[in-house]
Amino acid sequence: MSEVASSVRPVITTMAVHGYRSLRDVVLPLGRLTVVTGANGSGKSSLYQAFRLVSDAANGRLVSSLAHAGGLSSVLWAGPEVISAAMRAGTVPVEGTGSRTRPVSLMLGLATDSFSYLVDVGLPTPSDSLFARDPEIKRELVWDGPVLRPAASLVSRKRTMVKVNGDAGWDTVTETLSTRESVLFALTDPRGFPELAQIRAEVASWRFHDQVRTDPDAPARKPQVGTWSPVLDHDGQNLAAAVQTILESAWASLLAGAVADAFDGSLLEVEESQGLFLLRLRQPGMLRPMGISEVSDGTLRYVALAVALLSPRPPGLVVLNEPETSLHPQLTGALARLISAAAACTQIVVVTHSAALVEALDHTEPDVVRHELVKELGETRVADQGLLSRPTWNWGSR
Repeated sequence: MSEVASSVRPVITTMAVHGYRSLRDVVLPLGRLTVVTGANGSGKSSLYQAFRLVSDAANGRLVSSLAHAGGLSSVLWAGPEVISAAMRAGTVPVEGTGSRTRPVSLMLGLATDSFSYLVDVGLPTPSDSLFARDPEIKRELVWDGPVLRPAASLVSRKRTMVKVNGDAGWDTVTETLSTRESVLFALTDPRGFPELAQIRAEVASWRFHDQVRTDPDAPARKPQVGTWSPVLDHDGQNLAAAVQTILESAWASLLAGAVADAFDGSLLEVEESQGLFLLRLRQPGMLRPMGISEVSDGTLRYVALAVALLSPRPPGLVVLNEPETSLHPQLTGALARLISAAAACTQIVVVTHSAALVEALDHTEPDVVRHELVKELGETRVADQGLLSRPTWNWGSR
C-alpha cells in the first residue's frame, strides 16, 4: 500500500437505526473495517438497507426510496412500542399497549469524532394532495462530536423550518423547506452551511456495489464506449473503462496484485477498437486471453469487486452485502486480502453469513470490528452488547 496514501477522511464510528423493520433500536459501533454476521432473518439485510437510506438522504432520494419500498407503514417496526423485561422472560405475552405514547417514527443516525447527523421520518400530515402518502421528514439534527448535547447542536430542522447555530446564536435560514427533502440535499451552499457540506460530501460518496450484473447479457460482458471512469457504475456497465482508469493510475499494482492473487498470476487487459473497450483476462499457459464474455459469473464478480474497492477516487464508505456470492470457496482468502487492502483508504462494512470469509478477514486484518446480529421476539439485537458496550446515543425528541 505504499504507492497510495492512506485515507484521512473521518471514520463513521457509530450507525444508529430506530424503527426500521426488525431494527427497533440498534446502535452499532464501526471501525475502519467492520464485519456484520448473523443467521438468515436476523436483520442483516435491513441494516444494509439502513445504510442506503442514509445515503439516499444526502442524494435527495430518501422519501422516494421509502415510497418505493411500500411506504413508511411497510418498513416500520411492527412489534410493540416497548418490549418489557417480562416479555423477554416469557412471563407475559408480547402484545401492544393499545395506544401509542410516542410518535410514529423511523430514525437514522451516524456519528464521527468530529460531527454527527440524525434524520427522523414520520407519517404524512393528512391532505388532499395526490402525494399525501409520501412520508415526511419531521426532524434533522447536526451536532459537533459524537454525542447529542444542546450546546453541541449546529443545525436543527423541524418540518419546514431550519435553524443554524452561528456566532450570534440561532438563526432561521428557511421556513419553507419541503418535508420531502433532506437539509443535506437542499441546502448546498458550502460557505453558508459548511457543516452540511461536509456531511453531504461524505455520505453522498458512499458506494454500494450489490447490483453488478454477471449474467450472459450483463453490460460488463459487452464492448462499451470507453471514457475515463474512476468510479464503477452500479451495474458494471463501464467495467472495462474503470479497469483501464486504474491501470493508468497509482492503483495499478494493487489491482494487478488482487487479480493475480485470485487467479494464479492472471492479469487484466483492455482492448480498444474505434473507441469501444473490451476487457480480457490473460491466464498463464493459455494461448490467447479470454474475453470477459467467456469468464464465469464468479470470476466477473470478483473482478468487479476489485475494481470497485480499488477505485482511484476512494469513497468515504463502501458497504458490501454478501460479497462472497457466486465466488468459489478457494477465492475466500483472496477476497479477504482485497478487502483488507482497500480498507487502508476506504472505510468498509461487510455484511455476510460466510463463516469462512469472517475467519479469513480475522487473519488478514487484526483490527477488524465484528458484530453478530440475533433475533429476539422479532427484534434485531447485537449479540453480547450490553449497557457498557453500547455506544452512547441520544435520539432527542420532536
